Amino acid sequence: MNARQGFVGQSVERREDARFLTGQGQYTDDITLPGQTYAAFLRSPHAHARIKSLDTTAAAKAPGVVGIFTGEHFKAVGGLPCGWLINSLDGTPMKEPKHPVLADGKVRYVGDRVAMVVAETVEQARAAASLIDVDYEVLSPVVDTARAFGAGSAVHDEAPDNQCYHWGIGDKAGVDAAFAQAAHVTTLKFRNNRLIPNAIEPRAANASYSAHDDSYTLYVANQNPHVERLLMCAFVLGIPEHKMRVVAPDVGGGFGSKIYLYGEETAMVWASKQLKRPIKWAAERSESFLSDAHGRDHVSTAELALDKDGHFLALRANTTANMGAYLSTFASCIPTILHATLLAGQYKTPKIWCEVKAVFTNTAPVDAYRGAGRPEATYLLERIVETAATEMGIDPAEIRRRNFITQFPYATPVGLTYDVGDYNATLTRGIELADVAGFAARKAASAAKGLKRGIGYACYIEACGIAPSSVAGALGARAGLFEAGEVRVHPTGKVTVYTGSHSHGQGHETTFAQVVADKLGIPMEDIDIQHGDTGKVLFGMGTYGSRSIAVGGTAIVKALDKIIAKGRKIAAHLMEAADTDVIFEGGQFKVAGTDKSVPFASVSLTAYVPHNFPHDKLEPGLNENAFYDPSNFTYPAGTYICEVEVDPATGHTRVDRFTACDDFGNVINPMIVEGQVHGGLAQGIGQALLEHGVYDEASGQLLTGSYMDYAMPRADDVPSFVVDSSHGTPCTHNPLGVKGCGEAGAIGSPPAVINAICNALGVKDVPMPATPFTVWQAARQAA
Repeated sequence: MNARQGFVGQSVERREDARFLTGQGQYTDDITLPGQTYAAFLRSPHAHARIKSLDTTAAAKAPGVVGIFTGEHFKAVGGLPCGWLINSLDGTPMKEPKHPVLADGKVRYVGDRVAMVVAETVEQARAAASLIDVDYEVLSPVVDTARAFGAGSAVHDEAPDNQCYHWGIGDKAGVDAAFAQAAHVTTLKFRNNRLIPNAIEPRAANASYSAHDDSYTLYVANQNPHVERLLMCAFVLGIPEHKMRVVAPDVGGGFGSKIYLYGEETAMVWASKQLKRPIKWAAERSESFLSDAHGRDHVSTAELALDKDGHFLALRANTTANMGAYLSTFASCIPTILHATLLAGQYKTPKIWCEVKAVFTNTAPVDAYRGAGRPEATYLLERIVETAATEMGIDPAEIRRRNFITQFPYATPVGLTYDVGDYNATLTRGIELADVAGFAARKAASAAKGLKRGIGYACYIEACGIAPSSVAGALGARAGLFEAGEVRVHPTGKVTVYTGSHSHGQGHETTFAQVVADKLGIPMEDIDIQHGDTGKVLFGMGTYGSRSIAVGGTAIVKALDKIIAKGRKIAAHLMEAADTDVIFEGGQFKVAGTDKSVPFASVSLTAYVPHNFPHDKLEPGLNENAFYDPSNFTYPAGTYICEVEVDPATGHTRVDRFTACDDFGNVINPMIVEGQVHGGLAQGIGQALLEHGVYDEASGQLLTGSYMDYAMPRADDVPSFVVDSSHGTPCTHNPLGVKGCGEAGAIGSPPAVINAICNALGVKDVPMPATPFTVWQAARQAA
């Protein structure tokens, strides 16, 4: 494509796919270093137990064993940190028990790390790990979220009642008063089911130590290498940060589970110095099920107060959120800052009160999973809104229109300020694309076959571009949430961009190059995007919360602005004009009102030949960097409409039609955006119908520890989606006008699916996941 045609807004094919499709990608497990050794982890078979003794004698004598490490080796180092402080309603800080690198005297969930064996081969390491003799005193586990508080068995001594914090936001007195005056109150109790991330590439790491300069290098499947380095160095191992290089090469998906600092890579980095040899580990899928941070797992009660005409007066929500056995990196903020602050949704509800009780259990730690708090908030809100509409006999689209926010900016009762949106437009477009007018005929056709057809709506909003630091800091964040970018223009006019945002499926190498090409008026082939290496990239907070283009992309744009500003001064000298008269467009520096122009490549070459420009006023070179800290979140929003066909005799539910109409602001690459939405929809439908992480309440064993028991969505579980993002309202506070798109599909789809099933059966609620047995039970009760 000619650069002058413009790249932003075009469906440019992903540049990175060529290497992935031809097997040329380089993932962490592909990297083998000289003198490579391999690690295996002995994991707890018990959910809750004291370690009475641990004997490594036989394992140490096994063939190929290089070293064995236990919790004793890590007593002097820090625990894995949590990056967000939440204070309870009474002002006390959350309970924050130490999260040890390897278990220290006690194991707290099945899969907890007990010991690490390092050997010459992975097979030898695994064989030796099986020879470690551990004597456990088995204790009663705490598993169920709803019954964890005051369960009688404490996961941690620091939290005898298993409560991590008891937090709230909003106007409790105002909500109580509104409920007292309400003409109608709708109440709904439900569980947001636990999910287990399943990125196509399991977690992996390869750690090495160099005695030459007392430095470390860690290759790791991670979404934010700078944060990984910061947490490991500053809070756990005490390594000087400049002595640690973290590289996240090609990463096969993350969905949040690869944001966090885990004990495996931390133990390997520390042990690499002890052994003076590199150590590699790649999780088996069964390990991933047990030890990766899980998602969701909320038990909630929602109440909506309305006047006689269906106008919302107040919302009250009470949630118990499962933290698992330990606080993971961002766990504490998921059911609070990223959940409760979104409970206004798209509606002008005057009063909101949300109370959250976080509890420890003997299960894997729970943290952000695609959407991170926003799916839970949207599910709560859109289920209660649809239920209220049914109870009051109001069309579900109409009740939403009566309550939509229509004037912006809008300050919600739960702390956020929406800058822009047009919720009526996305709802109208969604109804049109979904052919809601033809639903009655399709319902009749289904009934003729003995099937029940239902339609469900969900109007979601999310806060993306996780920032600004000032707001996040006031809410408990222990780090800034800015992003950094560097643009290095070479003498020939070719460009290398270094970004702190990490790509693990999002397509940054394409979309970021589109932005740069558009801004500089040069071909995309002249641009290289680098990310994922703390040894190359200035700094970065990583990729999560749909922040890459809104925050990382803006940092790049600000660096480009500096490049152009300096280029104008060099071009002014070359054209003997005042720099204030020089404009830049289409890859050319021009003197306004004349035919004088200089191409970008000529200016870049001049920048490296100082005697050709006034170097007493300008430094040589053309290299700029920028940090960007947003002034507000971005707020993608949209309407999702789902149609299902249910067989009441078997409970089988088929998603027949699904329409997603999203407002993502300006769209850089429509094809990539559509792909992101498709992936999110598949995951959301998976949560609604199939996926559920289940622990045995008596033993604490994970019952869904493989694909035999944990059902993932397949191609025949989803329809051909109708996706539209043409009704965007550009974000007002970043120069690209973008909002973020990576999580929307997973946020809006679960309530749309469950609303459709409830509509089909004529019932108030069907729990997630709506498996055939669950739906069959609901159908029988309805009949």
